[in-house]
Amino acid sequence: MRFILLRHGESLGNLDERAYRQFGDHAVPLSQWGYRQALTAGQAIAAYLRDHPPGEAHKLDIWYSPYLRTRQSKDAVLETLPSDVVGDVREDYLLREQDFGLFTEIYDHAERKQKFPDEFEKWARLRNNSGKFYARPPDGESRADVAQRVRLFLQNIAHEGDDGVDVIVVGHGVTNRAIEMTLLRHPVDWFERSDNPGNSDVTLVDGSYKAGFTSTLLHKATDRSAGDTELRDAYGTRLTVTAKATE
Repeated sequence: MRFILLRHGESLGNLDERAYRQFGDHAVPLSQWGYRQALTAGQAIAAYLRDHPPGEAHKLDIWYSPYLRTRQSKDAVLETLPSDVVGDVREDYLLREQDFGLFTEIYDHAERKQKFPDEFEKWARLRNNSGKFYARPPDGESRADVAQRVRLFLQNIAHEGDDGVDVIVVGHGVTNRAIEMTLLRHPVDWFERSDNPGNSDVTLVDGSYKAGFTSTLLHKATDRSAGDTELRDAYGTRLTVTAKATE
């Protein structure tokens, strides 16, 4: 079984958290830089597959989150892969980003506390008492919730792949990390201590449930250098994040 995990490229939300309010989390697009990152990641995957092609009995399936930035990253990867190695290309809502509920469009802790003081204090207590992995944001999901739906996704994949599993997953930082955690049977403490992969990083997880899995960083994407202001527009358009309205 082989899982190639790709986090989406740089999005406008990674550049400026106001993008989540302007577009909604599900509709935040890649930046032009982010699309180039995803293309480069796809080229790295293609190079790896030239030396380690899928088995003769099946092709490489591609699964992706329904969010815009992951769909665009999937399109970039498809531009780079030979068509003869690609099997099914499917969307699955189980791969979506963590739902932060009331905090979805507010990434600054001080602003969260100001707008939702009671809910913030309850969430802070949960994080302190139970750990970040289990604490649910108000009306949202905990990381444990994400790990549970990722486990369901993996069960569905295993059920369909009677002759082997060979897939690319284009997802988000938390979801891809939850896949790695589940396959490698890491404890919760690993998740608490680990960081999300970078935008367009590629992780290879291969092995089997019986023999165990190993994880390898297949491609480390190039991040922006300090002060780099190029290619910050949304991919495919001249849209940018608008200035915050005066309240």
